[in-house]
Amino acid sequence: MDKKLKEIPHFFLQNKEVVSGPFGSTLKSHSYLTKGVPFVRVQNIKGGFEIQKNEIVYISEENNSLLKNSQLFIDDLVLSKVGNTIGYYARVDEELQMCNISENNIGIKLSAYEVAKRHYILVFLNSVYGNALTLRKISGNAQPKLNVSDITEIPIPLKNESFEKKVSDLVLISRELKHQLTAIFASTETLLLETLGLTNFTPSSEAVNIKSFRDSFTCTGRLDAEYYLPKYEQMVAHIATQPHAKLGVLVNIQKSIEPGSDAYSEDAEGLPFLRVADYSKQGLTTPQVRLSDAFLSENLDKLDALKPKHDTILFSKDGSVGEAYRLREDADFITSGAILHLTVKDKTRVLPDYLTLVLNSIVVKQQAERDAGGSIILHWRKEEIENVLVPILDMSIQQKIASQIQESFKLKAESERLLEVAKRAVEIAIEQDEQAGMNYIEQQTK
Repeated sequence: MDKKLKEIPHFFLQNKEVVSGPFGSTLKSHSYLTKGVPFVRVQNIKGGFEIQKNEIVYISEENNSLLKNSQLFIDDLVLSKVGNTIGYYARVDEELQMCNISENNIGIKLSAYEVAKRHYILVFLNSVYGNALTLRKISGNAQPKLNVSDITEIPIPLKNESFEKKVSDLVLISRELKHQLTAIFASTETLLLETLGLTNFTPSSEAVNIKSFRDSFTCTGRLDAEYYLPKYEQMVAHIATQPHAKLGVLVNIQKSIEPGSDAYSEDAEGLPFLRVADYSKQGLTTPQVRLSDAFLSENLDKLDALKPKHDTILFSKDGSVGEAYRLREDADFITSGAILHLTVKDKTRVLPDYLTLVLNSIVVKQQAERDAGGSIILHWRKEEIENVLVPILDMSIQQKIASQIQESFKLKAESERLLEVAKRAVEIAIEQDEQAGMNYIEQQTK
């Protein structure tokens, strides 16, 4: 690949355009903030193109001013330089505006290029060529890593402006579709909270609650004071005033397995092993771990039954507890033991899309925080999850919510498809010529 690209007109990123994130000791404080300047870590780079924002943290303006060399702006790129996320390039988008990056990331500053060329560089680096030549540079066994200088050694093919513009247009359309689905998702969440009377819900900040032994430990088996904070009682009491049911009544709950790290494989052909970090309420990312052939052959009788089916809701009970995602097709992977599989018992009573939205809402987040909040590493017991109170809205409202969610996922699928078209078009332009790449785009976007 390297030889092929160097035989055609090409260019390299310059040393001044590629920067490393700062060492942690450079920060004046190691504590992250809930607002401020977005600080991108390796867990935010999954699957390429987009910085995942569900686990984003922030640093102060003061710290950011100390780290100006690694400060990035719209259309700049971020790449992990350690671990299993190496090879994926993500773009700083309009939502972030600007950010800084951790010591385990590399930043690529593209302000010197025209906008269309920035997007072309993004697509090329995520293509089969850019990905392979990035992974080729990995060194180290126990902890794979890249050096900043490695990125400046990847040849980037020069293409004409009209082709770059076509590729850029796909990136821009994909981004617009993402904006639309985000807006639909937000309106759906608003509809849920409005219907439940929680639009202006402000949890109690009262830190004291007086309980008798009979009304506390005897009922719940809990002696940690945080469990009885008034804000949790306030939410549960509100839900109890309207039609509701316990989660265990609405769904069947299946546990998965935890094979252990000895069963992990570096073989790209192994069975994907989905962990909590590999999904969010907005979708799945490519699992970073696969299971070895030896483990698969020893557990064939169990594995098919453990593959989640269409309409299964993945629900995390460890780490980032209470993260829910409904599968839209049968899965060819198994999940870690930290993820429960929920299947709705009666869809005439509660729709899977509606239930998934509720599970990701403040209604259940508050109950998760109450139940699991006393642990250093969050763990939500299955028995507690079964007792979660779920409000049950009128079926007409559920259907409206489900319809909006389904529309948002159609937009998501189209947005992702257009990025795949852009990648393939770049690959075709390398393998044949720009006109063939442009023809491919035309065929795929009629």
